[in-house]
Amino acid sequence: MAWSAPTAQPDGLATSSTVPTNGRETTTVSTPPQDQPLWRPNPARAAATSLVAFQAWAAEHHGAPAAPLAPAADDQQAAQRYADLHAWSTADLDRFWTAVTQWFDVRFTDAPEAVLADPAMPGARWFPGARLNYAEHALRAAEPGPDGERGANADRPAILHLDETTEQPAVLTWSELRRQVGSLAAALRARGIGPGDRVSAYLPNVPQAAVALLATAAVGAVWTSCAPDFGARSVLDRLQQIEPAVLFAVDGYHYGGKDHDRTDVVAELRRELPSLHTVVHVPLLGAPAPEGALQWDDLVADDVEPVFEPVPFDHPLWVLYSSGTTGLPKAIVQSQGGILLEHLKQAGLHLDLGPQDRFLWYTSTGWMMWNFLLAGLLVGATIVTYDGSPGHPDTGALWSVAARTRATVLGTSAAYVIASRKAELHPGRDLDLSAVRCIGTTGSPLPPDGFRWIYDEVRQDVWLASVSGGTDVCSCFVGGVPTLPVHLGEIQAPCLGAAVESWDVQGHPHTDTVGELVVTKPIPSMPTGFWNDPEGTRYHDSYFDTYPGIWRHGDWITVTSRGTVVIHGRSDSTLNRQGVRMGSSDIYEVVERLPEIAESLVIGLEEPDGGYWMPLFVVLTPGAELDQDLIGRIRTSLRTELSPRHVPDEVIAVRGLPHTLTGKRIEVPVKRILSGTPLEQAVNPGSVDNLDHLRFFEQLRIDRQA
Repeated sequence: MAWSAPTAQPDGLATSSTVPTNGRETTTVSTPPQDQPLWRPNPARAAATSLVAFQAWAAEHHGAPAAPLAPAADDQQAAQRYADLHAWSTADLDRFWTAVTQWFDVRFTDAPEAVLADPAMPGARWFPGARLNYAEHALRAAEPGPDGERGANADRPAILHLDETTEQPAVLTWSELRRQVGSLAAALRARGIGPGDRVSAYLPNVPQAAVALLATAAVGAVWTSCAPDFGARSVLDRLQQIEPAVLFAVDGYHYGGKDHDRTDVVAELRRELPSLHTVVHVPLLGAPAPEGALQWDDLVADDVEPVFEPVPFDHPLWVLYSSGTTGLPKAIVQSQGGILLEHLKQAGLHLDLGPQDRFLWYTSTGWMMWNFLLAGLLVGATIVTYDGSPGHPDTGALWSVAARTRATVLGTSAAYVIASRKAELHPGRDLDLSAVRCIGTTGSPLPPDGFRWIYDEVRQDVWLASVSGGTDVCSCFVGGVPTLPVHLGEIQAPCLGAAVESWDVQGHPHTDTVGELVVTKPIPSMPTGFWNDPEGTRYHDSYFDTYPGIWRHGDWITVTSRGTVVIHGRSDSTLNRQGVRMGSSDIYEVVERLPEIAESLVIGLEEPDGGYWMPLFVVLTPGAELDQDLIGRIRTSLRTELSPRHVPDEVIAVRGLPHTLTGKRIEVPVKRILSGTPLEQAVNPGSVDNLDHLRFFEQLRIDRQA
């Protein structure tokens, strides 16, 4: 099913969509017409985007569909131009990705022998024989001139940083960023760190984290990071899998108006990670370095030009983590070359980022959006890092950060937009957000009320780029297009190079119907595999077991007849709070260590108003009572041993939990029932050990709707 331009519909005609129930039957629901966009790009501004220039250049040099540089005459023509470009980008992967490498001047130390040597998924082979370095491209804007003179961008800001305690941003210039990376990379090499070694970080969203990642990539080592709000067990579940040699760690962090000491957690990490031989102390709270740790300032003090290790295209750049419902978090390996190309495309074409921009996305180092934030450096933009709560001292804190830093592209979560609406904020009235030309949202589907609020309370002339993708590819499958209009509750289009479709359970594509989000052709940033998965079994089972050779992402999606996209939430039981996917097994492990808890079940539900409800159901041991003391201990245990995101919205006592006949607790059917699916359609009744335990959730749904 090729993505196509919109089909005009008569005014006032309602559209319909079908919602999967038991995987075979569908329920048809009517939705009001949404033909009039909330926003249209200024024609002259749209014509001046990098996307339009890229298409004209690719048409001349690589056979892309021709499109004039002149502004589109109307929405229909703009949509058709993009639809044609998207169709070419997915039909001719070789020519499209070659065009991307040339348009963005990707520097291959060794030229590739081919573009896509093997398109099979899993296992697609991109750019065999090529060698390059991600960090070299991230620091190009700071390169000295041909005779060693300071570059034109040397004194421009590469990173602007704010935290809760500062009013004006601290500036890290391009020349200083390049110098610090060069110094730290040399220090890592002096300690024997080179290609393939793992470098870990327990850092918040501060400039030091960006410097450490780039230095790691420069020497060809493999980066991984966890946010400091993660408890020791949660961090160890990740880092023990990859056995890092280096740990960058803070003494603590400041959040919500309070200092949070992490020295005990860092000490535990050092004890439980025998592979560590180098620990670097980053004193954000001013504590002295623990015994045996190196000082951050000492390692970035030298005036050293960075040396970039040429590595194969598929050489690991970093390991990200995405939790399933069982076992340890998946340790997802993504390549230097694959991330470089995908992020250049996404930042440079879809967000239209360039040297004139200031790019702010609220994130932590435990979320893939932090890695994506650094994509701004690849296209010469200034990135804005913020370490603190978006809601301290009040809900408007993040809007204030955007105003103070003069951010041009502001990214946040759908949950924050909804929180701003509920708090009755008026950021467009109360703050100077005139520099913001684009607002990006992700993490969960942005409901229509969120769209309306942005245009009512931020600014009418702002591009709302709602996007959706995943940690699994560290990018977007569907997202913003600067030449297209924005429709209420809809993402603008599939991204270039992403062959996105909506499939039914038989594997048939369809439009205007809810189905599984699938990707039918490879994308360079797809994982090269999972760490410690030598046969690729866990990787295969995570994405390719439903439709052989086809990536099934685990989201419900509608591709509309006008080419826009609607994401309806997760189609499996993975928890997803503000874009951070969490495994239920982590929660069970902590909760069920409490003597009063016999068994537990956690579910995450996307709600129609854009909220996210995550209840925890517990079966108590004989004589135990779910009182405030026990609820408090459950919450404290989850917060300290995992993270604040793992704390449930409610704790509910139940007499028993449903299981399969083999004794596995049932999650997906419970989620379906709480979402409104009748019990008989949510699960095969004959496969459940106790239907009365399942009927409790049906009654709970009725009670919540009353």
